[in-house]
Amino acid sequence: MAEKTQQYIERAEGALLHTYNRYPIVLDRGEGVYLYDIEGKKYLDFAAGIAVFSLGYNNPEYKEALKDQIDKLTHTSNYYYNVPAIEAAEKLKKVSGMDRVFFTNSGAEAIEGAIKAARKYAWEKDGCTDHEIIAMHHSFHGRTMGALSVTGTPKYREPFEPGIGHVKFAQLNDFDSVLSCVTPKTCAIVLEAVQGEGGLMPATEDFLKRVRALCEEKDILLILDEVQCGMGRTGFLFAWQRYGVKPDIMAVAKGVGCGVPVGAFLMTEEVAQHSLKAGDHGTTYGGNPLACAAVSKVLDLFEKYDLLHHVREVSAYLEEKLDGLVSQFDCIRLRRGAGLMQGLVFDRPVAPVINEALSRGLILINAGPEILRLVPPLVITKENVDEMIGILEESIAAGTGSCGEGSL
Repeated sequence: MAEKTQQYIERAEGALLHTYNRYPIVLDRGEGVYLYDIEGKKYLDFAAGIAVFSLGYNNPEYKEALKDQIDKLTHTSNYYYNVPAIEAAEKLKKVSGMDRVFFTNSGAEAIEGAIKAARKYAWEKDGCTDHEIIAMHHSFHGRTMGALSVTGTPKYREPFEPGIGHVKFAQLNDFDSVLSCVTPKTCAIVLEAVQGEGGLMPATEDFLKRVRALCEEKDILLILDEVQCGMGRTGFLFAWQRYGVKPDIMAVAKGVGCGVPVGAFLMTEEVAQHSLKAGDHGTTYGGNPLACAAVSKVLDLFEKYDLLHHVREVSAYLEEKLDGLVSQFDCIRLRRGAGLMQGLVFDRPVAPVINEALSRGLILINAGPEILRLVPPLVITKENVDEMIGILEESIAAGTGSCGEGSL
């Protein structure tokens, strides 16, 4: 490790709370789909800040929009209106078909607001506070207490329990398991259309449609978490649009700001009229002009670049190349995912592969100990895919020990 990098790492470990096991590089700048560390080493980025930098790094139009807003106003509080928030909300309504928008600072906060809206909706009906929420095993919705309470991975929840209470867990793509959790007190079902941290597992069309029908029959609100799988990552602006299963409440973040910390939860007019009222929910920074200028420009650029068409085209090529790796290496059990949200499931821990790839100039992340996650910027090209596959192939061979090659 270079001396300069080592010095920065030592300073970080002396000042920052150690809640992350970071990789031993100090990133400095980005250009397109590449990142550079402080030593000048170049990395092909197939993590995108955990599915955030959809437009890649250093996009000139995005930067200009933020610079223009910084010259005007970055914050006002929600005691007043601001034009970027109005424009961003209108654009989100248009592309989602939802009716009302509440801007947050993160995906976890968006989930928190969605939970509060669902519980208030149920409270408005009967005045009771014992309503239940059904979430999915292996789900991930955030680290705050409400979001953590509906996260279906026990290791994340257990040290911090009790959570908000009255939460049950069902199995994604197993409708009977959902049905068995339903009681007269069920007020909401929350799930990811494609599970991210839980292993890149897509919900099936049949499952989503049956859950949607159940919610309509029982007056249960369907909350879809599109924080990671939304904003074009699956080839549709929101993953549920592939099947036409519209939620009552939806949470977004990550790619909606492309690097500026911003999220939102959206809802139908029916939910809006019978849930959160003035004074029920708020945030100091949510919807500030700088964050909303980012959202507005991101949505403009998605349309200008026809990014959804591009994602569908390049993701088909990525899937083909990843399937080739599955055939080539015995230690890779399968590929799963949707669009540019792909996972390779190994029969062993993937940390050695990630570390080997990093040493060769490729940034990858995992989704559990044995799943390699690929969530690159949405602007990657087929040439970038070829470059990634070449490095990954070498990294698997070098980083998995006895992982042999198959029949390819």
